Amino acid sequence: MSVFTHVTVGTQNLEEARKFYDQVLAKIGLKRLADLGENGSIWGQDKPSFFVLKPANGQPASVGNGVTISFNAPNRTAVKAFHEAALALGAKDEGAVGERAWAPNAFAAYARDLDGNKLAVYSFSEE
Repeated sequence: MSVFTHVTVGTQNLEEARKFYDQVLAKIGLKRLADLGENGSIWGQDKPSFFVLKPANGQPASVGNGVTISFNAPNRTAVKAFHEAALALGAKDEGAVGERAWAPNAFAAYARDLDGNKLAVYSFSEE
């Protein structure tokens, strides 16, 4: 059983966020499943799992200090592709591609999206 139904981040520029996430999430097998008009979009595989929305209260979107959204990648190649795509699209590098010592076979990379949300992508596959 999955712990979460979905995760949501805010955006200041929905069109740019859509372009960014369409390309970056495709590297780990996710696709845009729905648009919510000018309010946001939803990505996943076969069900919604990641939302990018304009804040419902009308205030500017902001990032949470200490918050990281971590995506599961099918393999190490996908981790590298996700990170490379994110940086090519203007994301800030927050942690180079490589092994992480906290768990067996942990291989990851970190970046901040165009709105400053901290993203991670992990694979635990042996390669």
